[in-house]
Parts: sequence; C-alpha cells; structure tokens
Amino acid sequence: MVTEQVTWAASVTAGFWVGTGSRDEGEHEYGASHFLEHLLFKGTELLDAGEVARMIDRVGGDMNAFTTKEYTAFYVRMLAEDSGMGIDLLCDLLARPALRTSDFESERQVILEEILMHGDEPGDMVHELASEAMFGNHGLGREVLGSADSIDAMTLEGVQSFFRHHYRPGNMVFAAAGALDHERVLDAVGERLEGLSGGESPSRQPPLAAPVPFTLCSRPTEQAHLVVATRALDRHASRRWALELLEQLLGGGVSSRLFQEVRERRGLAYSVYADSTLYDDAGVLSVYAGTAPGKAAEVVGLLEQQLGLLAEAGCTTDEVDLAKGHFRSSMLMAMEESGSRMSWIGRNQLLLGRQLGVDEVLEQVGAVTPDDISALASELLGQDRALTVVGPFGGRDLAPMPVSDLGPATGEDR
Repeated sequence: MVTEQVTWAASVTAGFWVGTGSRDEGEHEYGASHFLEHLLFKGTELLDAGEVARMIDRVGGDMNAFTTKEYTAFYVRMLAEDSGMGIDLLCDLLARPALRTSDFESERQVILEEILMHGDEPGDMVHELASEAMFGNHGLGREVLGSADSIDAMTLEGVQSFFRHHYRPGNMVFAAAGALDHERVLDAVGERLEGLSGGESPSRQPPLAAPVPFTLCSRPTEQAHLVVATRALDRHASRRWALELLEQLLGGGVSSRLFQEVRERRGLAYSVYADSTLYDDAGVLSVYAGTAPGKAAEVVGLLEQQLGLLAEAGCTTDEVDLAKGHFRSSMLMAMEESGSRMSWIGRNQLLLGRQLGVDEVLEQVGAVTPDDISALASELLGQDRALTVVGPFGGRDLAPMPVSDLGPATGEDR
C-alpha cells in the first residue's frame, strides 16, 4: 500500500492495481482480465450495480477501470470529504464482488458489442495488429478484449476461478493520493480487506518470435492507417529514459521530425506520431500515420526514411534539449492532478517494486546525452522492422517508394 498526501488538493483518488493482464491468461481464459474489469463494478454481495452507480453519482465522483496486457487498475476519485465512502466501496468491490450469473450474461453482451465497436476503429486496430506482428502468438501479441469466440465460450465459473487466483493481496497494490491521511486510509483498507490472503505475481516468459515484416488488413476506410514498429527496451532497462527522449524527438511533439516532415512540410497526414511501450521483458518503438490511401506508399517511404536517417546520423543537441524540455513540463503539469499522482505511485509500486521520485526521474532524463540517444537509435532502428497497414487496398502492393523519389529529407546533412 502506498499513499501521497497532497495538501492543496480538494480530491482523493484511490485505486487497486492488479498485477495480472491479458498476457497472463491461459488458453481458455482469453479476455478474462477485461471481463473482470467490467464485472467487478456490477456490485457486491450487498449492493447491486444500480445502487453502486447512485452512490457514486450522489457525490459527483468518478469510478472506472482499465485493462492492459500486464495489469488491471480499478479506481475512484471523489472530493476528500466523501473519500472514506469511496475507498470502502472500492475495497468491497475488489474483495467481495457479487459475480452474479445475470450480470455475467448481460456483461458478456456488452463486451461483444465493445469488440464490434473496436473493429470499427481502424486507428486502434492497426496498433493491435502491429502488436501481433511484433509478438505473434505470445500473450503480448493478443488483443486485451479477447475475441468474440473466447468471450462466447467464457463461463462464470472460469472467471470466478481466475479472480480467486489473481485478485489477491499478494498480487495487488493499493494506492491513493490527494487530501488524505495515510494512517486513516491504512486502517480503512486493512479493515475492509481483513481475512484476504494469498496471491503472487504471474510467472512470465519473454516473447521469442521474430516480427512479421508486413501485415495488411483490408478495410473500406477513408484513410490508410500505417504503423512501422521495431523491438525496443523493457521497463527495467537503464536506458529507458534515452528511449523516452528518442520517442519524443522522433514523433512526440510539434517540433519532432515526423510531425515536421510528414505533416508540416508535405501535408500528408493530420495525425503522425511515435510511441514506445515498455513491458516487463520486452518493448516496442513504433511510428504511426494516417493518410489518404493514394499517399500511403509515399508516407511509408517517408517513415522509413526518417527512421533510417536517425539510425545512421543520430540526433542533434538542439533536438535533445527540446525533447528534455517537453518531457519535464509534461511530467510536472500532469502531477497537478490527484489521479495522475495516484497512477504514478501505484504503477511504480506494482511494476518496479519501488517508488520513483519525480526529481529522480528528471535528474536521469537530464543526464541523457545526444550520444546516448544516437547510439540507442542506431541499435533499435537498425533492426528488422514490421509494417502494418489497415486500409482499402485488397492485394495492392504497398512497397515504400525509393528514398530518391521523395526529395530531400529535413536534416539529411546532419
């Protein structure tokens, strides 16, 4: 359990972080983590879903959850004066959920609708397909929601068994931040969770499959959605902050290379960016762009060109200074809100087993040099990459245009 007192805050945000996500599901459990994200809010042994909803709305609070490939989080945010009720309710939902048959069947239909909705979002779909291209049949390559077939086949008994095994104190972290008193929160949570025991972190194996070079999903979309991805660092790597800055200068802001080259200079995309995801034993660095189908090959060529240029020529001191300034400001501004602070301390405790201070992070980021980033870019971007495309292409060849046909790239003389 970890808390942070924020004396000037008017609210308290509290959450449970469960160290199990979609990668930890067995063959017959595919989608169970996300199913429980929905099901636990359907009530406790004493309260139904409607009563829970009214309790939250009456005080203007917010209760929600989300599932990732390595953890699931449940949280509540309320004014400090109502936080005792919110924390008690959250504890009861995690410790003594109803898990009723009627709720299970209705929520099954909700999740099936969510899967259909997700299929109508090509910008989301291309990232999921890119994960599959990077990690294959490994748990990191699977969709968090599960599939229509796996949700149809899911049983209440199976979900209950999954809950009893994973949702126990030994595999959970409770975090709270805001206008709170640590001892009071400690006593409240201890009382509500009294008698619960067991639980341990899942045993995991790293992904071994080589990335699939090209994946095309044909859809009648207005835009072509493109992702170029490569393997990166895991979250425990000492160079993770160099990766953060590499992501930033490549495609993290309006001064980044991709934004300037693809959007500002050529007008080929509205949305273009870079992203990195760090797992327990693997990582991905990717770039995304959405563009008119007729421009897709040109944009793929530009993405590859910029990745190659950064791998070969490295970055400049000015680019690194811009990236550091953006990182620092974004982090400090995010910490103004109790929910962000709760997420920061909860995630750190669950995933790293310790607290990372903001000053500690900023010091480490400040120590990264242009040579550090250039060396990492050469290593990561020199690997085989995977191209994933969602768009109205059928079997059309989407080979990127030769760099010579694209004209000079910004910064080619670096």
